[in-house]
Amino acid sequence: MQIRMFDAPQVRQLLPVEECIDLMRDAFLAVARGETGQLLRSVLMLPGDDGACFGTMSGYMSEPNVFGVKVNSVFPANFGTEYPSHQGVMLLFERQHGELVAMLDAGEITAVRTAAASAAATDALARGESSHLAVLGYGRQASMHVASMRAVRPINKLTVWGRSAGRARAFAEEQQRLHAVAVEIAPDVEQAIAHADIVCTTTAAAKPILKGDWIPAGCHLNVVGSSMARFREIDTRAVVRSRFFVDYRPMCLREGGEFLKAVEEAAVTADHIVGEVGEVLAGTCEGRRDAGEITVFKSLGMPVEDIAAAHYVLKKALMKD
Repeated sequence: MQIRMFDAPQVRQLLPVEECIDLMRDAFLAVARGETGQLLRSVLMLPGDDGACFGTMSGYMSEPNVFGVKVNSVFPANFGTEYPSHQGVMLLFERQHGELVAMLDAGEITAVRTAAASAAATDALARGESSHLAVLGYGRQASMHVASMRAVRPINKLTVWGRSAGRARAFAEEQQRLHAVAVEIAPDVEQAIAHADIVCTTTAAAKPILKGDWIPAGCHLNVVGSSMARFREIDTRAVVRSRFFVDYRPMCLREGGEFLKAVEEAAVTADHIVGEVGEVLAGTCEGRRDAGEITVFKSLGMPVEDIAAAHYVLKKALMKD
């Protein structure tokens, strides 16, 4: 069987974030129904103090009947340079004979499916009339999250915050051109989220930048940037105040830094995780209960998200042949 190769531009063309949202809903539901198998992410820290690491994520899906593994490096120091922070390859296999059928750019798959997963969670948890989006960060994930949030909610105002005022301004101007929404730049995180309906944290922060006492009633948060147990974007108070949802409970209990710190401080227990988003979508777990509730989606990523996205790219390419 011919192995199909997809570089970043090809993945970008075949996997628009708006189309990927339904794929992530289906992936969440498949996990909730026990139709998948996946290993927790394996991370090897590399020598040095720059936070660079090498990771693998593997799993299978019963529908579509495929399995695969994502192999990638994460180099935080690359942010703002010509080199992507996430680089690697996604390998997709067919189930009948175990043949490798596709190799795809892992960085692009990750960028799209992460934002699409946040959108699926937002659609399940945020208030329907949510229109004011605050984005913390100004990298690729920040940009992807603006697009994905606009696909599920009537966003007409965007507030941006970033550590570099210059980069935040450039990002804000770019988003205004792309989406024709009202955009403002906030001088700090507290002001950025003060009136937001939805907040997406997409930073490389190691310590909390967002405090729970700042979160307005009724807000929904997608906590995306921190992906290891020692990193946090939101503080313990934010965890305590929220109705807390995850993509995959076992992963959060191992790598969800914000949640683990709250447990360590005896502020919450393991049952503070209300459920997985797939359980909300399946109707086995109640999501938002009222308009004033604060909801959090802690995103750590799942192998089946990558597998679903990769299979879609391959299927779409084959249909175009």
